[in-house]
Amino acid sequence: MACAAEALWAALAGYGERTALRDAAGEWSGARVLAEVEARRAVLDALDAQRVALALDNGADWVVWDLALLASGRVCVPVPGFFSPQQQAHVLDSAGVDTLIGDPAVAARVEGFVAVADDRAATRRAAEAGPAATGAAASAAGATFFRRTPPSVPALPAGTVKITYTSGTTGQPKGVCLAAVAQLAVARSLAEVSRACGVERHLCVLPLATLLENVGGVYAACLAGACIDLVPQAALGMSGASGFDVACFMQTLNERQPHSLILLPQLLLALVAAVEQGAKRPASLRFAAVGGARVAPGMLRRAEVLGIPAFEGYGLSECASVVCVNTPGARRIGTVGRPLAHAEVRLAADGEVEVRGARMLGYLGEPAPAGDWLPTGDLGHFEDGFLVLHGRKKHQFVTAFGRNVNPEWVEAELAAQAPIAQAWVHGEALAANVAVIVPRRADCSDAEIDAAIAQANAVLPDYARVQRWLRADAPFTPANGLLTANGRLRRAALADRYLARIAGADAPDHSDPAPFLPIEHEIDA
Repeated sequence: MACAAEALWAALAGYGERTALRDAAGEWSGARVLAEVEARRAVLDALDAQRVALALDNGADWVVWDLALLASGRVCVPVPGFFSPQQQAHVLDSAGVDTLIGDPAVAARVEGFVAVADDRAATRRAAEAGPAATGAAASAAGATFFRRTPPSVPALPAGTVKITYTSGTTGQPKGVCLAAVAQLAVARSLAEVSRACGVERHLCVLPLATLLENVGGVYAACLAGACIDLVPQAALGMSGASGFDVACFMQTLNERQPHSLILLPQLLLALVAAVEQGAKRPASLRFAAVGGARVAPGMLRRAEVLGIPAFEGYGLSECASVVCVNTPGARRIGTVGRPLAHAEVRLAADGEVEVRGARMLGYLGEPAPAGDWLPTGDLGHFEDGFLVLHGRKKHQFVTAFGRNVNPEWVEAELAAQAPIAQAWVHGEALAANVAVIVPRRADCSDAEIDAAIAQANAVLPDYARVQRWLRADAPFTPANGLLTANGRLRRAALADRYLARIAGADAPDHSDPAPFLPIEHEIDA
């Protein structure tokens, strides 16, 4: 097996007959997982698979195929189920995928894939590894395989074993090429964090095709000796890119009683709101890492009051996932925590965050990055070793009074208010910042939104406050092009849709003592 992953195989061996994976089909001991990995390596050999796409729901099958690819040094290309059909087709073609395991609908996104029948050669070769592997091979041979000769096979940086795709806010997803050593460096750091929290059961909430869950929820949990609990996304209330059933989510959490979770901010908000409204809190929870976008400090304080141990972190695919995280022993709300053991973080002269340590080998089809330090595009500062993020460098706007504002900061404070589901903030060259608001309820009144904005403004400096707002004509979703598949605002698309309405509003009346007014009210007045 691949040398870089030796610690991972040793950790799995250390489980023995203890449960390492648990899914709807049952429990998998560490010994069984290792046998499955060997059997599936034989299947991959028989198929002559080189670049393999995983298009499977969360479950033990996804994990074991991923480990088999890692063990054999082949290239794993996770295909996010929340990507659009066009994005999935782009992943398959741009990566030069020759083998797909899983969903026939994904295989149909591009031409050339043909279903492969049960491969007896794989079973024969697996039999050489012993009786345990023979049984594993039978289950592997029952998987759905698709093979093709890709029209083009792009060159990859040496050592690439995974191509993970970032959805981005514009254009097609970009492939990030990663080595095993980078992913496992991050996993080792996270394993140490989880040990300090006594994590013995981790529930994978995010799709396994998400690098954060793949590295933090699988590799790190294995290294820590925790049981990895895997349930289909539908059982967690997830559907498509943005569908979410809170009641289903809460029911699964209380049934599974995990010690740890990885959450996106919107999932933390759903958890907090549900518990505030009387839902039962999973009493077992010891560590809920939150990342993917800025988390408002007020949301973390609400979680703390409810006894939900939420800890904000920061990372990016280009750094093989997590870079910083708050922990029970080192926590400061309003920051993303201190750098993990594998990472060094510094600030450029303009405040841009730069990272050294685990990092990508390069973007697919582009030259390798130069130098040891990776510019992240994020702006921030340090407070006693804790990193505070301001927002994306390219998203910053300058008000008419010459003040720099990072809209993510303001939007996070707005979305932390109960009446507000989504917000987009604009203020370039304006004397008064404007927010486009998606209410959490269709019947939400202007007065409720006024009060919510006032609450958010109370923790913001005057130059960042929202002074005018308008209702969105529809929620921001991937389907209407206003949101990426993983929940980030498409700012250019929002500007195209709403700037004309903003520009058509009457000029702000600075003598008005009210801190803000709905723009529609100004137009109608």
